[in-house]
Amino acid sequence: MYPAVDEHDEAYEVHHSHPSYIVPVVVPPTYGRPHIPSYAPPYISNSVRGPVIRTPRWSTGLCRCLDDPGNCLVTCFCPCVTFGFIAEIIDKGNRTCTCNGAIYATLLSLSGLACLYSCYYRSKMRAQYDLPEAPCMDCLVHFCCETCALCQEYRELKNRGFDLSIGWEANRERQGQGAILSPVISQSMTR
Repeated sequence: MYPAVDEHDEAYEVHHSHPSYIVPVVVPPTYGRPHIPSYAPPYISNSVRGPVIRTPRWSTGLCRCLDDPGNCLVTCFCPCVTFGFIAEIIDKGNRTCTCNGAIYATLLSLSGLACLYSCYYRSKMRAQYDLPEAPCMDCLVHFCCETCALCQEYRELKNRGFDLSIGWEANRERQGQGAILSPVISQSMTR
């Protein structure tokens, strides 16, 4: 009924080996949430130019003060103590906890605007650890939620491995010892 086709024929090769010839693929429509197999790599859009940069996040939320109830209690009644701890670590020991806390207490008692001073340290901390300015601008966070902001900064430094109660020098020595010590190898499992 149909003529036999010789695949080595010039007319066949010219017609079927053309680079613009595309075989259509029919994909059935999907409804609802798409199913992505667990082994599938994440979708990466080609519309974004340059490398994909992940934004680090705060380790805890602004309103998670009760995650550390002791610090929350100290910060509510004497925020200058918490601020002094934070500022000493962020300044890398340039000023002591007592000095930073005294400046904060003086500003709080004279003008009530110690939040502007602590806002500076929040911005400095964000720059050191590449944290986002969240949930809003630093000055608004400290003006509206001073104690929550101080608690969040304290928890952030604590989650990054600092023991704020021992000061900068002791933290530096403690972290330096961790790098020098070699791991202990257990001899219990032998052949």
